[in-house]
Amino acid sequence: MRNLAEKWAVVPDWQTAAIEVPGLAIRSLAGLSQYLVSGDLDAWSKVSGAPAKGVGAFGKAEGERYAAQVARDRMLVVSAAPLGIEPGWHEEGFGVTVVSAGLQAFEAEGSETAELIARATTLDPSAGSASAALSFAGANAVVYRHGDKLRIHVDRGLATYLWTWMETAARNIAAAAKG
Repeated sequence: MRNLAEKWAVVPDWQTAAIEVPGLAIRSLAGLSQYLVSGDLDAWSKVSGAPAKGVGAFGKAEGERYAAQVARDRMLVVSAAPLGIEPGWHEEGFGVTVVSAGLQAFEAEGSETAELIARATTLDPSAGSASAALSFAGANAVVYRHGDKLRIHVDRGLATYLWTWMETAARNIAAAAKG
């Protein structure tokens, strides 16, 4: 019987995974607490003390706790530490779902980050969008800036695909820069 598993890419060690070429560094981010908040975002804001609106595509998030808007009534809340708000439905009109195990986060930085974006999506990063949810390299992802770095959250099941795509894109970007 044929071993079909050999057709699949090996899953990187997400604790140490890194891609580095001149002008571009990409690494996986571990240890982030990630939550999907749905429903009445104003009520969420009152209970959590966090803003009721997250950043959109290529928007700039800052700090150790922030949110990226993924729909009118839904945000991905990212925190360096657990929020302290119980998951589930809250009578104030919003629900909180812990999605840390379901999403893999990546971070890219360097002078060639714009070229990575240009290869991954047709969206103009200077135009932005109300929603940070977009197609990135053919995968549904949440994409925004955190400080001067690009952050990408993708379903964990697609993380190896996206990593392989970014490795290839990084090599191609480096080769094009050489001339």
